[in-house]
Amino acid sequence: MTKRSKRYKNIESKLEKKPAYTIAEAVQQIKASTNTKFDETVDMAINLGIDPKKQDQTVRGSVSLPFGSGKKVRILVLTRGEKEKEAKDAGADNVGFEEYITKIKEGWLDFDIVVATPDVMSEVGKLGKILGTKGLMPSPKSGTVTFDIAPTVKSLKAGRIQFKTDKTGNVHAIVGKASFENEKLEKNILAVISEIQKIKPATVKGQFFRTITLSSTMGIGFRLDVKEITEMARKEI
Repeated sequence: MTKRSKRYKNIESKLEKKPAYTIAEAVQQIKASTNTKFDETVDMAINLGIDPKKQDQTVRGSVSLPFGSGKKVRILVLTRGEKEKEAKDAGADNVGFEEYITKIKEGWLDFDIVVATPDVMSEVGKLGKILGTKGLMPSPKSGTVTFDIAPTVKSLKAGRIQFKTDKTGNVHAIVGKASFENEKLEKNILAVISEIQKIKPATVKGQFFRTITLSSTMGIGFRLDVKEITEMARKEI
């Protein structure tokens, strides 16, 4: 059983307890429960009705949050030639190839997202044991293997996030900061749910969204009303 801190128990005692919350209620509760000195990140955990052992049921993709994530992301672009200037001009933090391949092999991981052009993927693929275990391997499905370097870097800087199911069938996604206005957080949340709905694997049967929980960095998790939020998200598509 998880041992809760006095701070956690104090916050919990002041909140209205419900088995499930509407999206508006959950956002309001999140904002009411944050009392740290920093701007907490708001995260959504989604448990999907998939078999994570089946490769054809992996849910992976990316979505541009309407109001951004509020997080500064460090982007590494692995490429050669003229695409290097394009990446630098677009705002990538680190750009190059051989030197960064060597640095990664030596343990350097000071980046949040890796973007690569298709022509270098044969070499980047050899870093699978390093990047793959950290969830940093570029992929065509997430839009991070592309020749369209400038728009990709700009969209990632502007708040495009990537997501992928883990070994237990969960998706974790950042949807903003606690300081965001309620409506902006709600729109970001719906954007993520809408995108996941669109890429539901054809082989998945039964209930796709099992549970959806919203929480802040140091706060309490609030379980959302799955029926309400998925119906709202469908209207966003």
